[in-house]
Amino acid sequence: MDTLLKDINPIIQLLVVMASFSLLPFIFVSMTPFLRFTIVFSMLKTAMGTNSVPPAITLIGLSLILTFYTMAPTFDSMYQAYQVPYQKNHNIVEALDASSKPLKEYMLKQTRQADLAFFVEKTRGQAPNSPDDLTLWEVAPAYIVSELKTAFEIGFIIYVPFIVLDLVVANILLALGMFMLSPQIVSTPFKLLIFIAVDGWSLIVKGLVESFN
Repeated sequence: MDTLLKDINPIIQLLVVMASFSLLPFIFVSMTPFLRFTIVFSMLKTAMGTNSVPPAITLIGLSLILTFYTMAPTFDSMYQAYQVPYQKNHNIVEALDASSKPLKEYMLKQTRQADLAFFVEKTRGQAPNSPDDLTLWEVAPAYIVSELKTAFEIGFIIYVPFIVLDLVVANILLALGMFMLSPQIVSTPFKLLIFIAVDGWSLIVKGLVESFN
C-alpha cells in the first residue's frame, strides 16, 4: 500500500495525506504519553473526592503540555526524519513513512514484550528479524494496552492512601455514633491537607514524567 502511494501523482498524494489528518487526534491521544497522563489525573481526582476540582479542561491542558514536554525529543526526531526525504524528492508519503519511525521507536521503549508478541503473532505468525521490520500498526495496539496497564498500576498506588484515610474516618465516625454524617465530607479536607503538605501535584507530575523510558 505504501509503495503504491509513493508512485502515484503528488497531487493525489497530498489529497490522501490531508484526508489522513483526521487521524491526528487519534494518534496524539493513543500513541503518546497523553494516554497515561489523562488516566492517572482522572483517577487522582476521583480518589481525592473532588469531582469538579480541578476542572477536566485543566487536567487535559496539563496532560497536553506534559505530553509535548515528554515527547519533545521524539517530535524533533520526527521532524528531522521528515525533512530529509521530502527535500530530496518532495514525496509526502515517503517523508511521512520516514517520520513515523521515531514514533515507533518511542512506543517500543514503553511497550511490554508480552503485549507486542501477541499482536505480532496475530499479524504475521512469527517473530520479525529486527525491530525495524515491525510496522507502526503492529506496535500501536501493543503500546496502548501496555500504557493502559501502566496507568492503572500508577492510579492504584495513588488511590490506596486515600482509601485508607476514608476507612479511618469512617471508623471514627462509626465509633462516635455519627451514622448520618457522610465520611467523604469529613475526609475530603484531610485528603486535601495531606496532599498539599506532601506537595502532591509536584510529586505526581515528576513521577509520571520520569516513568517514561
